[in-house]
Amino acid sequence: MTRATCSLCGQQAETDVAPLTWLTSVEDGRSLLYCDRCTRENVRSIEGKLDSVHW
Repeated sequence: MTRATCSLCGQQAETDVAPLTWLTSVEDGRSLLYCDRCTRENVRSIEGKLDSVHW
């Protein structure tokens, strides 16, 4: 089983399905997951539609 993993900090979920509090983003054609902590810390950049490279 492959666990859902945050693309920014590497935190792993307990299952292969991301928790409802995690964010899914599509950047450069790739689907990325962000944990709730990384989402909270970067909410302004996310709402501004900046790619995670610029966070």
